[in-house]
Amino acid sequence: MHATFLVRLKAFMYDYVLIFAYLIILFMATVFIFPSLQNFFTGSLMVAQLTGFLLVTSPVSLYFIISDSRIGGQSVGKKLAGIRVVSLKGSAISLPQATLRTTLKFLPWELSHFLVYRLIYIGDGDMPFNYYLIGGLIYALMFVYILTAIFLKNKQSLYDLITRTQVINVHSK
Repeated sequence: MHATFLVRLKAFMYDYVLIFAYLIILFMATVFIFPSLQNFFTGSLMVAQLTGFLLVTSPVSLYFIISDSRIGGQSVGKKLAGIRVVSLKGSAISLPQATLRTTLKFLPWELSHFLVYRLIYIGDGDMPFNYYLIGGLIYALMFVYILTAIFLKNKQSLYDLITRTQVINVHSK
């Protein structure tokens, strides 16, 4: 049986507790242990963006890539919720498949980071039209991801359709 959107959301909330804990540790480390790292966020736009990507996006993405692939089998949240990401044939997904799935899944998140960094740098200036387009794309992707996971027969999100994966309840394997 395919996992519903609410069960998938529940699993992500469990995983987000771990992500939030990591972010708190990262914050504490950059404030108290390595305060010089803060300079990377206040320098040039490209350095700030790269630093955020390396310290936040990459570790979180690696967690999901490894966990959802055949290497890990399930993230902590998916294990607690009793679900698993599998191929359309029901087997564990490969590392490249998990990488593409995670990249697509977190594309709105990373686009949000991209946009926020730029909005901080323009301050009170006029916002370029392409920033509106990026913001629209972020929301469009989020809504499509959610709506496809809710309304499609197999409860697949758009990124599942593209990567030929599905999220199933473990007990109905």
